[in-house]
Amino acid sequence: MRQRALSPAAVLAPLRGENVVLAFVAGYVDTLGFVALFGLFTAHVTGNFILIGSGLAGAGSGLLIKWLAFPAFIAGIVAARVLDNHLRERSHGMRVSGLYALQIALLAAFMIAGLLAAPITHADAPLTIVCGLLGAAGMGVQNAHARLTARSVVANTVMTGNVTQAVIDVFDLLVPGHARVDRSETRERLARTLPPVLAFALGAGGGALGWLSGSFWALALPLALLAMLAVSAWQSAQAETAA
Repeated sequence: MRQRALSPAAVLAPLRGENVVLAFVAGYVDTLGFVALFGLFTAHVTGNFILIGSGLAGAGSGLLIKWLAFPAFIAGIVAARVLDNHLRERSHGMRVSGLYALQIALLAAFMIAGLLAAPITHADAPLTIVCGLLGAAGMGVQNAHARLTARSVVANTVMTGNVTQAVIDVFDLLVPGHARVDRSETRERLARTLPPVLAFALGAGGGALGWLSGSFWALALPLALLAMLAVSAWQSAQAETAA
């Protein structure tokens, strides 16, 4: 039986606190991967281009894993697209839950590969590369998620745009009359963009501390958070079915 269609407002609504949780996960996983895998960015994958350039200039190491991270990231996006197409006839909550399940599977594989590869001493070791590619693919799914499900979530893996907008909004609020802005709209936008920025920063610190205290086992925390979001989305899907 086909599920009833959601209203546009319901489709665009993110889960409660979803932006903040995802920003924390991105900061956490990116930092842990950077520390553990010779400076590899898993979430902010374009940052690897800078590291590749510096490596070509003789600074840094692990060029192969950084080269391969981009196609792995793309593979994660494509896998998310294929899964979302497969679930297109299902409820919106089921699609969201399915994408979270895919990301959880990839990040769990990232954790297991890292544990098997430990201690990681060579950037070009095959299992080290597999570990990094799984992490990049998992974060590729997170980057694709909001675009595929068309929800009003702010960018949660790269904070540059959010920080820029937050600074502009804070300035406009603190210096009234300098710019013609809708102060109510500005406050609402700031309330959406600032919490993910803070969560990303907290996640970055958490990822570093997690690595120091638990190696790749520290990925259990973001996995648990993603599982929480997946369960919430699945419960939403069940509510849609029952309505």
